[in-house]
Amino acid sequence: MRSILIFLLILVVFPALSQRSELTKNYRNFDRRLIHFGFMLGGNTSDFSTRYKPNLLEEYNYSSIRNQSQPGFQLGIISSLKLGTPLIRMRFIPTLSFQERILFYDGFDQDGLPEVIDERVGSTNLDFPLLAKFRTLRYNNFAAYFITGAQYTLDLQTKEDASQSFSDPFLKIRRHDFQGQIGAGVDFFLEYFKFGIELKYSHGLRNTLIQDNTRLSSPIDHLYNRVWWISLTFEG
Repeated sequence: MRSILIFLLILVVFPALSQRSELTKNYRNFDRRLIHFGFMLGGNTSDFSTRYKPNLLEEYNYSSIRNQSQPGFQLGIISSLKLGTPLIRMRFIPTLSFQERILFYDGFDQDGLPEVIDERVGSTNLDFPLLAKFRTLRYNNFAAYFITGAQYTLDLQTKEDASQSFSDPFLKIRRHDFQGQIGAGVDFFLEYFKFGIELKYSHGLRNTLIQDNTRLSSPIDHLYNRVWWISLTFEG
């Protein structure tokens, strides 16, 4: 994640320092349009924000539960509405995203020997973020922006209604989720379209765990979805 932040910082600072004031501005009509469209593609890394029950070892025979993020990717369609000024826009980006998270349960088997159980939780999501975008003034063919908002997520891969086997359990998460979002990005105005790169963070607003009292869910109190997104945008 540190490398992503450094990469984004380079994208913000380098164009601003390298562009000369006499450069011709590309795509001048972009800021005059009320509505415009585009598409977005990128990668993500997702995991859970977790809260465990006390006395894991005494009550559940686990010394710890570790949470590990996994890479994924997303593809979305951008709709953008200008709110009076080109510097403030409302963005709606229906997105198909693929995510995976892993929980490692460090415990002991029946013979008292250490064992690790890994539980993978995959999701195929339809995301519907509604975001406010606050952009700086253009410096030649470059601008930076800040975004904030929320999204509704529908998990198409969830096993919420699947029958549970207590001898071989799996972790159930809810089909519906709501997440707050915050992020920043940079826009490059090219001759015929606008290209952008964006870094965004999402955090769930509701406990997504379905507690069905299995050996996987019982030690967990709360699970919240958490995602870092890096996206490339193309708007015309």
